[in-house]
Amino acid sequence: MSHCLKLLFAALLACLALPAAAQSGRDVAQGSEAYVYEVDSLQNGAGAPGAPLDLETPMGLLESFMAAGRADDWARAAAGIDFTDVETQVDGVSRERVAAELYDLLNRSVSFSTSALPDRPDAVDTQTSSKDPMAGVARRSITLGRLELPGRSVPIRIARVRAPGGEPLWVFSRQTAANVPALYDRFGPTKFEKSLPPALRQQAFWTLAWWEVIALPLILIAAALAAALTYLAVRRVRKKFAEDGLWETVLQALHLPVTLLAFAGTFAIVRATFFRLSGPVKDLLDPLQLLLVIAAVVGILLSILGRIFDFATEKRTRELEAPGNNEDRAFYTKLSAIRRIVTAVLMLAAVGFLLVASDLNSTLGFSIIASAGVIGLVLVFAARQVLGDMMASVQIAFAQTAKIGDAVYFNDQWCYVEKIGFTHLRLRTWDEKRVIAPVADFVGSCFENWTKRDPSLMMHVELELDNRADVEALRGPFRSFVENDEDVIDPDDASVQVVGQSAKAMVVRFMARAEDPKCGWTMHCRLREHMLKEAARLDAASDREPAPAFLAREREVRMDMTAEEDAA
Repeated sequence: MSHCLKLLFAALLACLALPAAAQSGRDVAQGSEAYVYEVDSLQNGAGAPGAPLDLETPMGLLESFMAAGRADDWARAAAGIDFTDVETQVDGVSRERVAAELYDLLNRSVSFSTSALPDRPDAVDTQTSSKDPMAGVARRSITLGRLELPGRSVPIRIARVRAPGGEPLWVFSRQTAANVPALYDRFGPTKFEKSLPPALRQQAFWTLAWWEVIALPLILIAAALAAALTYLAVRRVRKKFAEDGLWETVLQALHLPVTLLAFAGTFAIVRATFFRLSGPVKDLLDPLQLLLVIAAVVGILLSILGRIFDFATEKRTRELEAPGNNEDRAFYTKLSAIRRIVTAVLMLAAVGFLLVASDLNSTLGFSIIASAGVIGLVLVFAARQVLGDMMASVQIAFAQTAKIGDAVYFNDQWCYVEKIGFTHLRLRTWDEKRVIAPVADFVGSCFENWTKRDPSLMMHVELELDNRADVEALRGPFRSFVENDEDVIDPDDASVQVVGQSAKAMVVRFMARAEDPKCGWTMHCRLREHMLKEAARLDAASDREPAPAFLAREREVRMDMTAEEDAA
């Protein structure tokens, strides 16, 4: 059954290829004939002197072509290229020159493995998995790679063709040959490279020439030098604007991203101007270079956005904490959430641009891993906590359970919300300490928001007094305090309550309302001090029994030893 499906799939491919073959003047061989492109004529320099190229299989073509190129035998290498369209569309270009330029492009800009090519005339891949839809299917065209010209993508392709009365041969296609001059102008050596001595242009190892081995460290040194000079220049400018808070803040944020951009930009400019490294090295450096540039640009944008926002909120911290400034607190909190959303969008856009611009999704390894879902699983697993924290911080901002400038009671500490970040909140305690609380912990636990709707706060002082204390005697001093203290906003709302009792003492609560938590704290301390002073005064006046005591005492039981002995 599977064999029938493969035959059906091959027939479908052949049917789809018929229109294109007819338009190009080619006929597809049918029946028992070899699977080839039938051409009117094949102009491939087959009469060149020397040992002929092995054009019977794709592997043989590439191995013999690259061997002829390494020997600078361009006349023999030209036998592996179909020059039909070159001579009719590009005048004045010799076959030897096209062969040399094609060899340079293959060696410099296209990554392929000769050993991975089929070593059969029909190009059937016997090494691939049976799940591959092309497994066991004959081919007459193989794409080795693609190079990008302005506005179009150009494939480097080999094809199996046959001229009337000739044998089927594997050659570089006529379309590929016609595109070689334009590709060479874009991806070939620069004028600087051409001026180097021939010895430096000889291959050293892998696909690197000697000049590339020397040039790569020089490029890195030039980029590092540019980055160092940029770092020093920004530091000098920062010193000039040290007294200007906004500019100093912005320059501080830009310091490292601009340095990184100088490194990546210099690296890219020097490579594009003087050095065009070969294929495998280029394939490795291009995504890395692009990643550094994108990281630097995104870092600059995010740094400017973050620093300006931080500067605005830090300068207005005291104003935002004002009791009646609820509207501004809500505005800056929403602005903080929008900033985080913009940051997330920029990061996603940068990742998407990196994947598209570097064409990572076209690589074999990436495709295999992505098809298995491994990359997605790894990214989701690694980022689950971060993504959760980001969503929690946005939830806080839009639900406004806590706003920038709000007074909250969290983990037994009275704090002001100073900043809502991606993963952490920065809280300032009453004694000017900073508490860094994870967003997940803050959202997942209970906390008191003392300024959610009404900044006024009922403050209370609890004192442990002797069970014999006359609470009524303390109401007068308490009433005098609440009527005369400037931070008590509603004396009629103040009260004295006995809220607990034990064998040792009773607990008396004194309550009064303050305008906001900050005033309430100082009023709370004054109230405690005042009531302790009054309790001590009343306690000192009760030195004769049976007058009541006010301050709690440890009770002692004295036993008369004589009475005990008599009883014994």
